[in-house]
Amino acid sequence: MNDVMEKVLSRDPNEVEFHQAVTEVIETIKPALDANPHYRQAGILDRIVEPERVIIFRVPWMDDTGAVQVNRGFRIEMNSAIGPYKGGLRFHPSVNLSILKFLAFEQVFKNALTTLPMGGGKGGSDFDPKGKSDNEVMRFCQSFMCELFRHIGHNTDVPAGDIGVGAREIGYLFGMYKKLKNEFTGVLTGKSLNWGGSLIRPEATGYGCVYFAAEMLGVDGGTVDGKTCLVSGSGNVAQFATEKIIELGGKVVTLSDSSGYIYDETGIDKSKLAYVKLLKNVRRGRIKEYADKYTEAVYTPADPELDYNPLWNHSAHCAFPCATQNEINDKDAQHLVDNGVKLVSEGANMPTTPEGIDVLLNSETLYAPGKAANAGGVAVSGLEMSQNSMRLNWPRKEVDDRLKMIMKSIHHTCMDVAEEYGKPKNYMVGANIAGFIKVAEAMLDQGLV
Repeated sequence: MNDVMEKVLSRDPNEVEFHQAVTEVIETIKPALDANPHYRQAGILDRIVEPERVIIFRVPWMDDTGAVQVNRGFRIEMNSAIGPYKGGLRFHPSVNLSILKFLAFEQVFKNALTTLPMGGGKGGSDFDPKGKSDNEVMRFCQSFMCELFRHIGHNTDVPAGDIGVGAREIGYLFGMYKKLKNEFTGVLTGKSLNWGGSLIRPEATGYGCVYFAAEMLGVDGGTVDGKTCLVSGSGNVAQFATEKIIELGGKVVTLSDSSGYIYDETGIDKSKLAYVKLLKNVRRGRIKEYADKYTEAVYTPADPELDYNPLWNHSAHCAFPCATQNEINDKDAQHLVDNGVKLVSEGANMPTTPEGIDVLLNSETLYAPGKAANAGGVAVSGLEMSQNSMRLNWPRKEVDDRLKMIMKSIHHTCMDVAEEYGKPKNYMVGANIAGFIKVAEAMLDQGLV
């Protein structure tokens, strides 16, 4: 195992986020490797950390002033042992190879946990849709797809949305794919309902994250009802996690964006959440405006000089990090513990640093890693693929019931595997080992490819 990690570090020395993701998995799957020595003999670990394919390409486009702009596009096709590559596209200035490889690596295990036949991939660009006109976003998406279309397909690689890629971007991308290929297939998920999308897909990641938390609380007879919750982010995942928490009787007191966060001690109710959706999804404004409208809320601007995030330093029962990677460090985790938080369910991908995870686990806080807790999004993407293949649209209740069943199944799998390997209630160990074994067995069956 050390040899594998040393190889990853020497081969890709600057890919810090990828190193972090690989280290977390390698450190937790050792019992599975010891129990199955044939995995080592077949070089499963060496193969699983190396993408099957990495695609990098130029994306030229013209802005509204007539000036030529150039961005970089990526698609990481990480592992297809259990199905076509599946994973989102992220449009954000921070996008680079390291971040996309970490996301693709996590996606492999997350998709395996859903029990649906999906491999792992991820892609995107350093293009920033913020502040761009609809026409500029359209021109970029069309240029991006003019290269990406060569590498994807409903039986090969099925991208979806992620940060910076919502219904608008998926529409522009799909339109250009359809024009280039002259076919209407389920090559992208997250589509609008009137042309192949699935009910519950926009809500799925946030809802699933809360369903998973409810299962964790339910082990000891608890519920979300009456719980005060800290939620970070204010995008799709945070909005629908908040919606489901409210529906289940909990109270959300925080939301954030890159400019800062709001703390509303009275709670974010349905009408306040409706305003947040209007603010972020339609007006594309900043969360500060929430405090301007609701004067009982306190807005705190982001301070890059601080070595902790004050959002996590409020009294609460549960925390749902739904913003971005590494938003909870060891100090933040200690603040959560000190303020009475007993459960952390990750809506974002890898939002907690390794040091933060150690603090949570050592304090016996229930900790649900993103690859388990936020798998609801890709699960309903898989259900969207199924509906597209059958040329059917399932009703809302059917999709939601299937989502609940999948999240319950993931929870049981993580619990059972953690127990089997001597780490009861350690959801990180359970998720990593369960996902790894499923992919490893499929790779063994398919030979050295």
